[in-house]
Amino acid sequence: MTQPLTARRTALSVAIALSLASMPGFAQESTDGSDGEVSSPTTLEAIEVTADGERRSTENSDSYTTEVMRTATPLSMSIRETPQSVSVVSRQQIEDRNLEDVTDVVKTVTGLHSRQYDTSRARFNARGFEIGNLMVDGVPTSWRPGWSAGETQRSMVMYDHVEVVRGATGLTTGFGNPAAAINLVRKHADSRELTGDISVSGGRWSTYSTTADVTTPLNSSGSVRGRIVANYKQADSYQDLLEDEQSVFYGVVDADLTDATTLSLGVSYQDNDPSGSTWGGLPPWYTDGSRTDWDRDKTTAADWTYWASEDTGYFATLNHRFANGWSVEARYDRSETDGDMKLLYLSGQPDRVTGLGMGRSTSYYLTERVQDTITLSTSGPFQLAGREHELAFGYIHSDMDFESIGHASTNTPPGNFNTWDGSYPEPVWGATSIADARDTTEDSFYAVTRLSLADNLTAVLGGRLASYEIDGQTWQGPFGYEHNDVFTPYGGLILDLNEEVSAYASYTDIFNPQDSFDIDGEALDPISGQTYEMGLKGEFYEGRLNASLALFRIEQDNVATQAGTQPDGNGGTVAYYRGQEGVESDGYEIDVAGQVAPGWEVSAGLSVFSARDQDGDEANTEFPRRSLKLFTRYQFQNTLRPLTIGGGVTWFSEGYKEVSNPVSSEDERLEQGAYSLVSLMARYQFTPELSAQVNVDNLLDEKYYSQVGFYNQYSYGEPRNVTATLKYSF
Repeated sequence: MTQPLTARRTALSVAIALSLASMPGFAQESTDGSDGEVSSPTTLEAIEVTADGERRSTENSDSYTTEVMRTATPLSMSIRETPQSVSVVSRQQIEDRNLEDVTDVVKTVTGLHSRQYDTSRARFNARGFEIGNLMVDGVPTSWRPGWSAGETQRSMVMYDHVEVVRGATGLTTGFGNPAAAINLVRKHADSRELTGDISVSGGRWSTYSTTADVTTPLNSSGSVRGRIVANYKQADSYQDLLEDEQSVFYGVVDADLTDATTLSLGVSYQDNDPSGSTWGGLPPWYTDGSRTDWDRDKTTAADWTYWASEDTGYFATLNHRFANGWSVEARYDRSETDGDMKLLYLSGQPDRVTGLGMGRSTSYYLTERVQDTITLSTSGPFQLAGREHELAFGYIHSDMDFESIGHASTNTPPGNFNTWDGSYPEPVWGATSIADARDTTEDSFYAVTRLSLADNLTAVLGGRLASYEIDGQTWQGPFGYEHNDVFTPYGGLILDLNEEVSAYASYTDIFNPQDSFDIDGEALDPISGQTYEMGLKGEFYEGRLNASLALFRIEQDNVATQAGTQPDGNGGTVAYYRGQEGVESDGYEIDVAGQVAPGWEVSAGLSVFSARDQDGDEANTEFPRRSLKLFTRYQFQNTLRPLTIGGGVTWFSEGYKEVSNPVSSEDERLEQGAYSLVSLMARYQFTPELSAQVNVDNLLDEKYYSQVGFYNQYSYGEPRNVTATLKYSF
């Protein structure tokens, strides 16, 4: 992938956009006078879709669903029109359930699972595969999971809602695993009047938080509007030593340059400043081979450890809408993530009586990730064979630089782990070296069309053509490779059975580069993942309730497997690899979200799947194969209207990892049995402006593992927690 090729592709995209602009009728500006003003009724119709058809808001809708989403394809389609399994976590759900960060959101979504590696790092999984990136307003932001710098702790105060598409999502995300796409959709300044809210909350373990969210016009007509969101949080923890301090700022300016042209400029910033951070989990065995049973507040951290991070984002979007329904958009996104980590890793087995015997490793890492993305796109309707269809296509250039620098250190024995209080001395940090560095560049073209084949039959067809180049270095030395013109197809059919129910079938694809080389030193082709899916979707009560049933199968190909070793030219050996079939996953999901009666919202999902490797053995067994997630909320009517109550339950089947007892060498399982978590909420609206809300999580104080098997250790989930929030709106 060379610079001339990139330049030619950029020129081609611009030429296409200019050619479209010169078509008859294209240059006419819209005269509908739409101003995108937010209304405030409490039915689904309040969900805002501005005139450009791009921005969609769930604020003030009082709904658990949405009318349109654009995460599965670049086309704006309803959940029923999308031929994949999709879910949305609306702004109302986020507030009702007190979902503070993206990890909280993942825990609520059908078929998604979260596994807490340590206090500042989580892993997301769907259908047996790891989710390797997050999208923000449709732009993928990749990170190195082992070098997490706060990506899974992103605060939800900045976002209107979250869209999730399960399965392979290569059309919109580029590369990754056939797991799911998580798209965080930002808030915008859509009100032409001064509006906002201020809230304060307090919870268990001395947790305090305050948030301000204000939107105001910046000129007399309201054509230029600004919005600022700020949050500060300070908290202790159920884990010994752990404390956290978090600051969030988000600002956006939305301007109507003309009736048909909008400009958005924004910046976001989040600072995570914890202390007493852990690295890994707790030891499962004593030196006699018997199992441990630690208290939930047990920690492996020292009083000097921390896992700090800063995340800064910038974006600029220019959109123009033509009179014939077409629009063109140019956008620039920049994401900067820095990590600062002083860590202590304890491993091994302590003596049951003396607590001695644990090993230790200390590390000091500085990480930096910078990603720049430029997107040019256009979409709109067209006529063919007497029917109206839709088309969207565009060009994306992305460059991501990542670097991790490690410091050498000296260590002393950790002493008695039974009485561990974190007073382990901080080591003397020595010389630095590059632990991991890479520059990833991708250029992609995509095109997708929605074809109206008949009054009740629609086809969605598309593809993405990508070229990418990776240059990097690890402690083993430099490496690099490139792949050109990798094609990712997308196809789906939707058959309307009646006015409310549709049947669909789809094939989606995705690829993932891999840092593995064959016997000739050539990089293996990317791992490919294909999702085959079919199901039923229903849209009831004029779109206020969505329901779906999906059957799926996922196949992974060309996964690197070590095929042998050969001399490396320096007196040692190096492994070489070959590609073979990977994990296969199949199962079904049921998802329901929306209003079932006035004031009564529900979000429910059942997921069942099986995942096996190339040998037919169960794969990724740490994640439960079955899960049920249910939450419902009811706002009383008439005289009790100020009162809203809600509650839910999340049930997981067992998860485990097959391991060898390090003392007896016998096969054992690290296992978390099936368990349930119950939550409650209540809110009272004292006046139209003032409300109070209480949330209770893990009501029954279930003792469970948040992860089992990560480096043959385990970690505990959070005990019962109570949070009270007072909110004033204006």
